[in-house]
Amino acid sequence: MTDHQDLPSELSTVANDEVVIHSGNSVKQYLGLQANTEYSFDGHDLRTLPQPGELLSTFSSVNDLHFGELEAGKIGGVDEWPACSVEPGEEPYPELMNRGAVQEMAERDPRLVVVKGDLTSEARDEEYQRFLEVYQGAFGDRMVHVRGNHESYHRAPFAKDSFQEWDLPGVTIALIDTSVEEDPRGALDAERLDWLDELGQRADRPVMVFGHHPVWEHAHQPEGKDTQSYFCLSPDSTEQLRQTFVRRPNLVGYFAGHTHRNRKLHLPGTGNRPFAELASVKEYPGAWAEYRVFDGGILQIHRRISTPEALIWSNTTRSMYAGLFMAEAFGEQISDRCFMIDVPK
Repeated sequence: MTDHQDLPSELSTVANDEVVIHSGNSVKQYLGLQANTEYSFDGHDLRTLPQPGELLSTFSSVNDLHFGELEAGKIGGVDEWPACSVEPGEEPYPELMNRGAVQEMAERDPRLVVVKGDLTSEARDEEYQRFLEVYQGAFGDRMVHVRGNHESYHRAPFAKDSFQEWDLPGVTIALIDTSVEEDPRGALDAERLDWLDELGQRADRPVMVFGHHPVWEHAHQPEGKDTQSYFCLSPDSTEQLRQTFVRRPNLVGYFAGHTHRNRKLHLPGTGNRPFAELASVKEYPGAWAEYRVFDGGILQIHRRISTPEALIWSNTTRSMYAGLFMAEAFGEQISDRCFMIDVPK
């Protein structure tokens, strides 16, 4: 067993009542804390998240599962960095990482589990069936999912629902297909945008929007900047999504995967509503998100998969891309991972 004792102490989770700190393969949990209160644990100064009223429901989300993948840290056509893989005969790392995520989510009994893309490595039917065995086997019809670019690039016939909607106590979940056939980049067509606009108008509760591709981060760059070399939603789709959010204050946030990192940003005119990205299940930091829905706000709580074998693997993958991606994947600050989502009064 690799103990990774030389790794720094990391503040992984801050909730309204809990703090989790990882150091190497060890985990420290501080439970029963007061909401919106300053604490200092293991050299980390922090403030717990608020508790905005009565708890109405909880649900979870994951992305970038990559069932069937054999090497982590490979970028198509680039051999500059060595990849990470398990030894022959060892359990494939997507299996052990997803098993850990499912185990931890199941312990919290979420009302819904939202899986937002890149279910498979190569869109093979057997990879998709394995995804269903693991996630549907654990959560049944509480598990909802949509494809990502790993499916659409290979023109997979499954998980292609244009849009899906579920009502939970205190929140409506909207899941949109952002993927494009034979293209790793994302887009939203008029049908999806019109549906979201109509949902934002008629919903009787806050709407959280989920999709695989995050927004284009330079959506408000001056004219003349390159608008073709993007990896996320197209610039036009990002702008149309932004305008939809401006029109519909009931849309309280957009939550994506794809980049394998934790990050939160804001778009002009949308106030404090988050456009967030969640790190992948399959590699460092190895993440899933818990959402606590209160009557006065919603908390996103980042969870690092903490089964012993998952921590060994995720710490091993810190070395990917010569360690350049490590800080970005984790998130530069705790507010990239754990934050409150305001809801209309």
